[in-house]
Amino acid sequence: MLSTYTRAGVVALGVSLTAGSLHAHHSFPAFYFEDQSTTVEGSVVEFDYRAPHVWVRVAAADREGQMRTYGAEWSNPSRLARDGVTKNSLKPGDIVRITGSPGRNPDDFVLHLKRIERPSDRWVWQARPRR
Repeated sequence: MLSTYTRAGVVALGVSLTAGSLHAHHSFPAFYFEDQSTTVEGSVVEFDYRAPHVWVRVAAADREGQMRTYGAEWSNPSRLARDGVTKNSLKPGDIVRITGSPGRNPDDFVLHLKRIERPSDRWVWQARPRR
């Protein structure tokens, strides 16, 4: 039989693991205007290919011409792998055009990636419609 302290520790661990999973798998409409679209074109600064969501960071000019680093939140690596996107698909310096839903806080310079193009070789990935 487990002691009271051991049971409390197991419960606390379970709660903390569940809370982390819930935070990692957030609802995109809570963070992005999913009914809007914006496009950013610039140079890849970082391609962070890991769970729960892949991120592409791009250096690009904002509407006023100021250089910013935009973060584009993509899908999870396992789904992207099924679409042929791997950790080697993008590299720093690649020029890309990203279209997606803008973040709810404009000062964050983020978007939920829906389409990405690399004009140099005409490589394109586009989100499949949800059923």
